[in-house]
Amino acid sequence: METLKQSIGIDISKDSFTACLCSYYSDSTHSFTKVESFKNDKKGFNQLLRWVRKKGEKNVKIVYLMEATGVYYERLAYHLFSIKQVVHVVLPNTSKHYFSSLNIKTKTDALDAKVLSRFGVEREHKNWTPPGKNILHLRNLTRYHVQLQEQKTALLNIQHSKEHSQDVQKFILNSNKILITQIEKQIDKIIKQIELLIAKDEELKNKIDKILTIKGVGLITTVTVIAETLGFEHIKNGKQLVSYAGYDVVQRESGTSIKGKTKISKKGNRYIRKALYFPAMSACRYNTIMKENYLRIIKKKPSKMVGQVAIQRKLLILIFTLWKNNTEYNCDYKKVVPSVKNETTQDRIPEGILL
Repeated sequence: METLKQSIGIDISKDSFTACLCSYYSDSTHSFTKVESFKNDKKGFNQLLRWVRKKGEKNVKIVYLMEATGVYYERLAYHLFSIKQVVHVVLPNTSKHYFSSLNIKTKTDALDAKVLSRFGVEREHKNWTPPGKNILHLRNLTRYHVQLQEQKTALLNIQHSKEHSQDVQKFILNSNKILITQIEKQIDKIIKQIELLIAKDEELKNKIDKILTIKGVGLITTVTVIAETLGFEHIKNGKQLVSYAGYDVVQRESGTSIKGKTKISKKGNRYIRKALYFPAMSACRYNTIMKENYLRIIKKKPSKMVGQVAIQRKLLILIFTLWKNNTEYNCDYKKVVPSVKNETTQDRIPEGILL
């Protein structure tokens, strides 16, 4: 019985990760090693490699597979890539569907590593390569921009409460205003850094300029979506993108007795949803096509938020389409938002969705 392929499934968190080796044989069977735990640092990475050399079979292809969970997987993925190992990084929604196909309902770190190792030998995956330096730097800047905006909002709320409180010392009010001013200055500097970074990359600038032809979509929204998807590196179609951003639908229906409200899962990238919130509001007012869609969706709906979420999703798909096709937005090209390749009618989210 010949060993055809080996895969290391890795379930990773902030401080540690679990790993399991799955071997796939010529008679279509497979076997697993005992799951081991390692620290998520350089020492743990080296221990993992020694463990793999001990447990793995020489002269047989071996791959490492992990989920793109936040940023915790990045250090290990970069380390493995730097020593010329084959790395697969899959989106969480992709592995979720695989877990469902095996009817696995229990979720533990050890079980996740085991199933991911099997996923690595049973399916073909695209080899992971580090994202471009500019895209990575863009993500750092856009996330910091969001974090500073959140701090500014918190300070503005403090300012409002203090101004309407009885006998608050002038020092407190002045101190709060100084902090707000300082944050605003840093936000302005971040925007300038983003503009400088884009200006240095002609290809990136060209694509972003084309996306900015969408009415209602600004620079920060565009670069946030691009940065958070790493230039749509792992995104193959609209359905996958929608799920990655947390706009996929959760339905609660069973027979005739249970019929709950249809909602979006929100189990996805919060930075993308946050970035699209205000552009969707603007598009509903000033983008003719989006406005027509919005008014049609909210007709006979109890909440206008249903339409807002639908427009956010449409804008996300539109940005993806223009990026992939490297083209400008043409408002006269059909009276609907163009769909991306490989997206079927079944992939499209029902329009009656709520937050």
